Amino acid sequence: MKLAFTTLGCPNWDLERIIKNAVENGYDGIDFRGLLGELDIYKLKEFSSNVKETVRQFKEASLEIPCFSSSVKLVTQSQEEYDRYIEELRQYALLCKEFNTPYIRVFGGAIGKWKREEAIEIAEKNVRDYLAIVEKYNVKLLLETHDDWTDSRNVRELVQRVSSNHFLILWDIHHPYRTIGEKPESTWENLGEWVCYTHWKDSYVKKETKRGYQLCLLGEGDIPLPDIMALLKDNEYDGYFTLEWEKKWCPELEEPEIAFKQFSKYMKNILI
Repeated sequence: MKLAFTTLGCPNWDLERIIKNAVENGYDGIDFRGLLGELDIYKLKEFSSNVKETVRQFKEASLEIPCFSSSVKLVTQSQEEYDRYIEELRQYALLCKEFNTPYIRVFGGAIGKWKREEAIEIAEKNVRDYLAIVEKYNVKLLLETHDDWTDSRNVRELVQRVSSNHFLILWDIHHPYRTIGEKPESTWENLGEWVCYTHWKDSYVKKETKRGYQLCLLGEGDIPLPDIMALLKDNEYDGYFTLEWEKKWCPELEEPEIAFKQFSKYMKNILI
């Protein structure tokens, strides 16, 4: 089992502290979603002018960067937004080459004013444009089950229409179950053949909150995590199990020192 955490969980840590904590808690990789307040990490010296030094640090720590979690969306609302995502993908594709990273995470994005069919057509067109950039580096785009794309039937339709080995699925095991009540077995039935990466979190219903639920440490909520683990194991899933601890967006959550250590122990226990 390969474990990682996203840097969304430690928004105030520098690179050295992130690497040190990952090693101490038995992680195999770090999924970058920002660093010290900057989401577009390619703008930082650690991932631009000093990138070779960062590559060296990861090699010495025997850590991977399995995925760069971008802000790119498939459904764009303007030409300006589209152009911005094209440039972001170019930058992350270059970083994938440096770190031998296979994946870039993308969002489906809000449907907004579009009908579902119109949104799928826009997403399909944009995906093909995005793939023209990343395929040159043998990098795959991973569509996360998130926002207006948690219903696995809609995700499956888009993936089938694009029909590319470089456009696959990141199963956030929380969102389909929590936001629309989709059973994990249904998600896997619809998307399993394309799932090559997973995000993990737990929560319980809390209707008085804006989201309608409260995130919590794994095992303290009611997401059927052991059942999902068994489902993945039975289907010989061999990708990463990545903790997406949303500390950046939800500062009331436990500190990363607690969450990262707890996740590592919890996942190894439920695998048994």
